[in-house]
This record gives sequence, C-alpha cells and structure tokens, in this order.
Amino acid sequence: MKRPKGVTVMAILFAVAGLYLWTTAVVKLLAPEAISLMSGSSLMYGLEVAGPYMALLIGSVYAIVGWGLFRLQNWSRWMAMLIFAFSLVPLIASISQAELGVPIFWYGSQIALRAAAAWYLAQAPSVLDAFTKTQPRINPDSHR
Repeated sequence: MKRPKGVTVMAILFAVAGLYLWTTAVVKLLAPEAISLMSGSSLMYGLEVAGPYMALLIGSVYAIVGWGLFRLQNWSRWMAMLIFAFSLVPLIASISQAELGVPIFWYGSQIALRAAAAWYLAQAPSVLDAFTKTQPRINPDSHR
C-alpha cells in the first residue's frame, strides 16, 4: 500500500524532533553550559527539567514513532495521535492567558494544526486503508 503524503510528512517531522532532542541532549552532556534544555521544552512538555537523559529518552520516542509511521505500523499511528492529544494540554493554558493579536493567532493555529493532524490520522480513509493490513482469507474448502 502506498503511504499517504501526510503520513510521510508527519514521519519526517517526528524524526526531526527526535534528532533535535538528541542533539540538544548530547550537547548538554558534552558541554553543560553551552545550551539550555529549555530549548526542547516545546517537545518535552515539562519533562525538560529532568535533564539530558530524559531528552534522549523522549527524542528516542519521537524517532521511533517517526520510523513506525514511515513503515505504516498501526501502533505508531496511535502513539502519534496520543502525542498530538497530549500536546494540546499546555496550549489550552497558553491560549487562555494570551493577549489579543499575534499570540492568540499563534496558539490557536498550533491547536488547530495538532487537532487536524490527530483527526487526519484517526479518520482519513487513505490513512486507515494504508495502516490496515488485510490478511488473506483462507478458504476452508480449498484444503480438501
């Protein structure tokens, strides 16, 4: 089955996020004062305070989900939907405290894009067809 373009884009974005967190963590481990782990806060959802090893772990999760999406593994589709759903929680607090203008637009567009991505993975017929692996049916009469 051909992979939908939206799934390919999401797989690449998850892999890039994983690579970014790995790079941040390795730099932090090699030169502790060179970079702040807060640079990965938009991808770690509060766990950046746990240190560079947590960044390596979360980066690995992102990379594995990206690999799974690329390979059309159904578990990775569910993991991506969960990540998108959990990523909405801090945005709700941010948009409720934002000033009118650009901040409202910025947080609102992030909420809309993440909700649309999760909805796409959950409901798009092309995605569901790509992730559904049809098993060949064995006719019981054919063995006689």
